[in-house]
Amino acid sequence: MAEPVLSQVFDAAGPYLDSLATRPVHDPASEELLARLGGPLPETGVGAASAVSELLDVGTRAATASAGPRFFHFVTGGVTEAALAADWTASLLDQNAFSRVASPFATFTEGVAIDWLRDLAGLPGGWGGALVASATFANFTSLGCATQWWGSRLGADTVRDGLSGLPRMPVFSGGYVHASARKALQMLGHGRDAVQVCAADEAGRVSLSEMRSRLSALNGAPAVIIANAGEVNAGDFDPVSDLADLAAEFGCWLHVDGAFGLFAAVSPRTAHLVSGIDRADSIAADGHKWLNVPYESGFALIRDPDRLGQAFGMPGAAYLPGPGDLAGGYALYGPESSRRARSLPIWATLAAYGRSGYREMVERHLDLAQHLAGLVDASPVLQRLADVPLCIVCLRACPPGVEPSGLDDFNRRLGAALIADGRVYAGTTVYAGRVALRPAIVNWRTGPADIELFVDVLHELITGLQN
Repeated sequence: MAEPVLSQVFDAAGPYLDSLATRPVHDPASEELLARLGGPLPETGVGAASAVSELLDVGTRAATASAGPRFFHFVTGGVTEAALAADWTASLLDQNAFSRVASPFATFTEGVAIDWLRDLAGLPGGWGGALVASATFANFTSLGCATQWWGSRLGADTVRDGLSGLPRMPVFSGGYVHASARKALQMLGHGRDAVQVCAADEAGRVSLSEMRSRLSALNGAPAVIIANAGEVNAGDFDPVSDLADLAAEFGCWLHVDGAFGLFAAVSPRTAHLVSGIDRADSIAADGHKWLNVPYESGFALIRDPDRLGQAFGMPGAAYLPGPGDLAGGYALYGPESSRRARSLPIWATLAAYGRSGYREMVERHLDLAQHLAGLVDASPVLQRLADVPLCIVCLRACPPGVEPSGLDDFNRRLGAALIADGRVYAGTTVYAGRVALRPAIVNWRTGPADIELFVDVLHELITGLQN
């Protein structure tokens, strides 16, 4: 029977979740456990109870505690209690969210979740969208709609005929453009280097004058502008409203990559950072970041939702519904066909905590980021490299005795030592030509003590590297 096996997971869940507050993010000693899961495919199975027991024993000891309060790497949130329970429910019900005919429940819930996300972002009614697997797929979906729009402006049907014979689609962005947007363009056939970067400085701030000049040179040809709401090194924002002005003036498609920065709209303290986002044509975001829901919870929001069906409707298989069919659904509005009911954790967390709960969480993280910035500023061996408009603090070590020419190497070694130590987690980057750390604070469990531990560990590791 299934129930005893499920009880094993339930029994393991409580102790594991309780341990997240104090356990290391990664225990290097647990690496040897992973070998227990390898080896050749068994000829005879060990049975469900034994298999699940082994997976739980290894997993609860060897897994990276990215759901915990001290994981500051990759802009990764935890999973709220409501979202976790709903994710278990999604696996329990095992719905195919392909279409209404496959699952009216999953399709209806997805529609509600998309509309609630639209509302949370402060967008007007009429916008549509789709839940997808990641921010990369949200960019892919959005830029897929942009491609269909661009082709139609040229009198072509890119969905039917592809890109052959057409000029390269012009794409413009500042230096904050993320690799996931480039990857989306790569997968769409435009090439990852299709983006023409208009940067005003080494940090990547957008040059509006350069972009205007390049758009003018197109002589009215359609183009795409990518605005970046929250860049990953320091949490800075492109001036979305100014880019919306350029898009309106030159007749461009405006796409906003708001993977985590879209959630600035939740708080009156930061809503100005996304001013003008309602003038965009498409927006990409990722729920596993600041929404704190499980992975595979990206979403694309589209001003003209009909473009989703035009860009992603399935070609003629007689047994499948079309985009306008009442039996259709969200598989016809995005890149995936068979899909799990990923709307359930999003619906549950928004229903459980509401707008005010998310506003409180975002503002608490804003305060924690400022707390970290203050600790960095007060430290004799740390240096903050940028302002902190949101939830990321860009910093580096600059201890006495290390020559300026050696700081990049020292910070690379510090980043490696931080990961190897495992008590807290943050990775290195290059910001304005300097190797730095970029801790991001988006986990609902994170509190002041976790921030203070992070700084204490940095000080300890810096001392160790100098001895």
